[in-house]
Amino acid sequence: MTQRVRRDINDLVADYANGNTKPMDDLITAWAGIQALDPGDDNSFFKIAGYHGMPFRGAGWGNLQWWGGYCHHGNVLFPTWHRAYLFRLEEALRTIVPTVTLPFWNEANNVTATDGIPDIFLQRSYKLNGEEIPNPLYSYTLQKDLIDNLAVDGAINPYNYSKKATYTTVRYPQAGLVGTAKDQATSEAQNKLYSDPVQNAKLLNENVKTWLLQETYVGSDGSKTDAGTRKKYANCLNAPNYTVFSNTTSAQAWNQEKSSQDPTIVPLESPHNDMHLAVGGFEVPNFDASHIHGAQGDMGENETAAFDPIFFFHHCWVDNTFWQWQVKHNKEQNTMHALSLIENYPGTNSVDSQGPTPGVAGGTWLTLDSPLYPFKSPFDSTAWATSTEMTNIIKLGYSYENVPVGSPLLGTMPVKPAQVVAHLSGVNKADVRGSFMVGVFGTIAGKEQLLGMESILSRWHIDGCGACQVHSNVKVHLPLHGITHDDVDKADSNFYARVITRGGLDSQAKNGDELKPLLSIIKKQV
Repeated sequence: MTQRVRRDINDLVADYANGNTKPMDDLITAWAGIQALDPGDDNSFFKIAGYHGMPFRGAGWGNLQWWGGYCHHGNVLFPTWHRAYLFRLEEALRTIVPTVTLPFWNEANNVTATDGIPDIFLQRSYKLNGEEIPNPLYSYTLQKDLIDNLAVDGAINPYNYSKKATYTTVRYPQAGLVGTAKDQATSEAQNKLYSDPVQNAKLLNENVKTWLLQETYVGSDGSKTDAGTRKKYANCLNAPNYTVFSNTTSAQAWNQEKSSQDPTIVPLESPHNDMHLAVGGFEVPNFDASHIHGAQGDMGENETAAFDPIFFFHHCWVDNTFWQWQVKHNKEQNTMHALSLIENYPGTNSVDSQGPTPGVAGGTWLTLDSPLYPFKSPFDSTAWATSTEMTNIIKLGYSYENVPVGSPLLGTMPVKPAQVVAHLSGVNKADVRGSFMVGVFGTIAGKEQLLGMESILSRWHIDGCGACQVHSNVKVHLPLHGITHDDVDKADSNFYARVITRGGLDSQAKNGDELKPLLSIIKKQV
């Protein structure tokens, strides 16, 4: 079997600029091909994108206590399920162009930090074989309706997330909330205001770069430290075991147990969530900058995130980072125990975080041999894929360009443990409409500023029942990079926490109450 190599998308862009158009032409041809297939075709983009969230199936089709998408978030199957997902999408692309592979968008290198999103995702058209065609990486137009059956009052429900056929995916600063007449009118007004694709690309790039390079002040001297998403990608490689590396639920439990001692663990899922929100319409709060309210991109919610083509290039980087962690910790070999789980730990049950997925019973303990529905095993088409099979990408037949064994790409980025950690609680996902952020603010050197934040990638409907509330409670241990013990001891530091939604800092719960996270500041032993 010939090993397929997944390359950096920017390298394909560079090849194209230097006259070697074939790699990019092949990629565009393959993507245009699967997007043109009948939505009922097993290899169609509509069907594969729909595995992640909408259209819902199983108990989650009409029951708020279940998740109607197949994707796993907030549990130990997050990295392996998405690895299987990318593999399935790549296999579909190869039915159109047999030699094509899925490139990754390197979200942690200096090119992205300087330029933002690769240009190929921002161009509305592409010249293929001398003809201008719609760029299949820019957006996707639904071929079938996505009906929100959880909106029990139909079109008049204020939380209806339905999207009709002919709807085209959008990114920050545009809006794609169209489930009710009111939401549709609001989105149309937003998109009329931001109708220039060149200006929109500039705004999107600036937003993404701000997320990647968010800075905080260091004590009273005014110097700055890198505390953004790029640093999170580097920090996650230090997670000591797969369970806490894999997801936010397990990592937060670990951090709570070791709150005053060991360095705060950053799970892979955390920077992943950041980039979803950055592309999907959320801004890093800044007291010195104007804000664009009303952005509602598809990447910002799990229901439709996978219908934006950039989703798969983002997740290809997440999978690349997963592989880097495996290489660093010698977990890349496909033996039965290459990856291991802490049994019965938070994040190892189907009810944790998002709730059970179709085909999985509530209260099921998740293992490395749990079926990764709806994907078939790449080694036995009669069986379901498992995490054990997804461990070794070399055995799966692919590798990542520029990731030699023993030399992770992110390994040289300096990572210094934070002296101070903020613990936030008291917020429930069921109280918020869709995704949101929790942030910690304080007055340092006489200036009020954001000190750190965590993204909560969520969905539009979460039940408020007692059992669901328990598993939807948000607990965050947030390292405050650059904040010292002396800063904590100063009376004028004035630390406080806020929930940040698309409505900004002054956010309200769905019932109109103010969202007030509980905050405690912990000084680490250094």
